[in-house]
Amino acid sequence: MFAAMFGLVSLVITAAAGLFMFGLAREFVRNKLRFVDAVKSPIAPWMAGFAVLIVAAPIAALLPLVTGFTAAIAGLATGLGTASGVKALKRGE
Repeated sequence: MFAAMFGLVSLVITAAAGLFMFGLAREFVRNKLRFVDAVKSPIAPWMAGFAVLIVAAPIAALLPLVTGFTAAIAGLATGLGTASGVKALKRGE
């Protein structure tokens, strides 16, 4: 029973981290990096996602409810949020 609850809480934390990082990256690109040409590079979302993965991996090793999967989802969400923010800038939003 406890293991199932532990897994469910970890899954909720992972989903929340993914949604939060996507929104944070998208808004950061749209508001703070709108005049930076380097963010429009196709490699920028990859670099942002990898940077978050590198920062989140040691945190995942220290906290019991944050797993490596959580770090990977946070990195993926950051990369996707960065790409979404760049697309929004190109559309003029």
